[in-house]
Amino acid sequence: MRSIRPLRLILCLMVCSQAFNAGAQTPASYSSADLQQQFKKLDVLGSVLYIAAHPDDENTRLLAYLAKDRLYRTGYLSLTRGDGGQNLIGDEQGIELGLIRTQELLAARRIDGAEQFFSRAYDFGFSKSTEEALSMWDREKVLADAVWVIRKFQPDVIITRFPPDSRAGHGHHSASAVIAHEAFKAAADPNRFPEQFAYGVKPWQAKRILWNTFNFGGNNTTSNDQLKLDVGGYNPALGKSYGEISAESRSQHKSQGFGVPAARGASIEFFSFTDGEPAKADIMDGVNTGWGRLADNASETDKAAIKANTEIFLQVKEAGWPFERPESMNKFLSALYQNTSKMSDSYWKNQKLQEIQELMARSAGLWLEATANSEFAVQGDSIKLNIVVNSRSGKDITLNSIKVDMLDTTVNQKLELNKNVTINTPLYVFANKPVSQPYWLEKKMTTGSFVVSDQNLIGRPESLPAYTVTFNVTFEGLSLSYTRPVQYKFTDPVKGELYRPLVIVPPATVTTGPDIIVFRQQQKQIAEMDVKLTANKDFNQYKATITNRIKNNSESKTDSSFNVAKGLSKNYAFNISNANMKDIVQDNAQVFVDLKNGKAEQPAWLHLVNINYDHIPPIHYFYQDNAKILNLDLKTAGKKIGYIDGAGDKVAFALEQMGYEVTNLKEKDLFTANLTQFDAIITGVRAYNVHEFLKTKYEVLMEYVKNGGNLIVQYNTNNNLSALKGGGISPYPFTISRNRVTDETAKVNFLLPNHPVLNYPNKITAKDFEGWIQERGIYFAEGVDAAFQSPLSMADPNEGEQKGSLIIADYGKGKFVYTGLVFFRELPAGVPGAYRLMANIIALNKTNNKK
Repeated sequence: MRSIRPLRLILCLMVCSQAFNAGAQTPASYSSADLQQQFKKLDVLGSVLYIAAHPDDENTRLLAYLAKDRLYRTGYLSLTRGDGGQNLIGDEQGIELGLIRTQELLAARRIDGAEQFFSRAYDFGFSKSTEEALSMWDREKVLADAVWVIRKFQPDVIITRFPPDSRAGHGHHSASAVIAHEAFKAAADPNRFPEQFAYGVKPWQAKRILWNTFNFGGNNTTSNDQLKLDVGGYNPALGKSYGEISAESRSQHKSQGFGVPAARGASIEFFSFTDGEPAKADIMDGVNTGWGRLADNASETDKAAIKANTEIFLQVKEAGWPFERPESMNKFLSALYQNTSKMSDSYWKNQKLQEIQELMARSAGLWLEATANSEFAVQGDSIKLNIVVNSRSGKDITLNSIKVDMLDTTVNQKLELNKNVTINTPLYVFANKPVSQPYWLEKKMTTGSFVVSDQNLIGRPESLPAYTVTFNVTFEGLSLSYTRPVQYKFTDPVKGELYRPLVIVPPATVTTGPDIIVFRQQQKQIAEMDVKLTANKDFNQYKATITNRIKNNSESKTDSSFNVAKGLSKNYAFNISNANMKDIVQDNAQVFVDLKNGKAEQPAWLHLVNINYDHIPPIHYFYQDNAKILNLDLKTAGKKIGYIDGAGDKVAFALEQMGYEVTNLKEKDLFTANLTQFDAIITGVRAYNVHEFLKTKYEVLMEYVKNGGNLIVQYNTNNNLSALKGGGISPYPFTISRNRVTDETAKVNFLLPNHPVLNYPNKITAKDFEGWIQERGIYFAEGVDAAFQSPLSMADPNEGEQKGSLIIADYGKGKFVYTGLVFFRELPAGVPGAYRLMANIIALNKTNNKK
């Protein structure tokens, strides 16, 4: 069974969270051409749902074509958030990487026009079988999520990216197809997941399900007898082809290094029929995508409304779109709204009413904004709201009232042309207001999926905003309500005006460090753990009791004068020893704080994580910070390590905890005289993929090895490396493959039991490969030159042994090592055997190894 251990220990916060990054980007602006496209879309009642496994699996060109050319409501259901991949822009892994990729998908959808959905499945890393993926995820649970999304979205056509077999190339990929096929039928079956009907959905039968076949990765699944669509057209209203839009969308997957060039010209997509009603000429064969689809079994009132709407669209088409005065369209939009309101309740009625209402505001240039004076709103404190309303086109609009949380303010003010109506009001944040936490992280996850109890949250890409403001207006004779999130707005001197999510935080947060403390069982050692208590509001005359909880070694400290101003911190230090750990190998230190002022008591135990990248909104989440304490039978040889950062990992920090002096090496540091000081030089994951300068430092590094150094190269992909000698990294030839062992419990065989890497300075046994997480290794070496030794072999179930996880060669007086073992996961996770094996690899040039 695969074990899942996200790098952060996410504990149930015992609260119901509301806020995440919803709406946390600059409000969109729309040209008159954009508004014309949106008006055309009002006359299209068709929808398509695309289903795959991960962020980046989606066909962005097809999504852009369906959303912006065919004007269908288009969605992408990614079963996972991509938590288990590698990160090319930072050191976030696990759930933090999933948070980043969630926002990258939302950034992509803002470009290609589709909508984003997720299931509760966790990306536990590469899987070689459909059965493993479905078992880890909990097949019925993820199927229920897919059925829920289908019943809510009501797609006419479902499209899968992958087939349900080995051609998919990844167990998650094939499993996504299995789930899609089962959900296609189950969504229409009233006996499947009937508990969902209490939440407003009904059984839904899509017309058909198709497989969007492909030709990539050396696997061509397309054929000329398949249904075809040219999705490479040019949209003059947007000034771009769908290939250009697609490239911009796909390039949002920056954590995966998926920037792609814009494409122009015809681009044919192929589709294989899998179930439902076959299609001959088009994916939407037999689907009425106009208002006429609502005419079947319709009442006379419905038929009259449909006829009236059809006449309005014809009238506008004949008159032409008023590009210079789009606000003049609101009389037609108002009529569309009134006609549609008279129809019987249905999915498309509600969808089109929402679209019409938003288009009316956009056409009128109606600006509705609610911002706070701080990025963080503190439980039990207050914030100042600045609410701005402006009718920039001068349409006859009256602001009747605004409502936010418990505040309901009557305004009754007619808006003047392009003049701001500004309302400033304080907003009290109740002490029991939930902190801002991604909804899927509120509860402790199971082995392969997140736990979400609120049915209405399932499928959502992110949580609801912390606060929203409802603007009640009278507009073209209609009483309409618009909802906007409360955001934090500020001006950066370089980037200009920026918007960020409003984050609900506790009065104080607790940060501990370091993340890992490594003791050696052979010695009684003491390490210092720092505790930082940050005030999110002013604390005057409080007493703070800080308790550090460890097995057999808990300690409390009292600060009788905790007087800390908002935004400032106070630090405390605890000495942690292994004296009482005896046979304990792993432990955790967790800090709890009680803040008291008379009868008032405020506990503090949560740590706030901030993740910031320019291409996505800031990300915030909470967990209980802790220090992992390792008490290892660990010996090391050598002292000084040179580390060349790669795509992002935390290996260098783990090396420091092992007692090494680690120097981060940059391009300017890589010259022979400087490198001689290091017992070993280690390159971070994918270092040769992300640093072009390493290709020019080949001779320098080989000279270092030849003179007695030890060069340890962690995994790279073979992109741009295969044409160079030894991949441009090694003194002898080998190829970096895509081979891997994904079963982290796979037996590891010692092919060279007497090799120093298994014996000095630590005796490596099978026990050192216990407790590994996610996988054994990736991107193994193959085609290995005879100069290399391969001390280990391993295999996934029902597969042949692989010997490329660790290869070692003598070169001159030194050693060269390439390893695909995932030290970048195991060391930060505190896996004891990974530390002992890494120490042995570093010590290789301290032994007199003879082949």
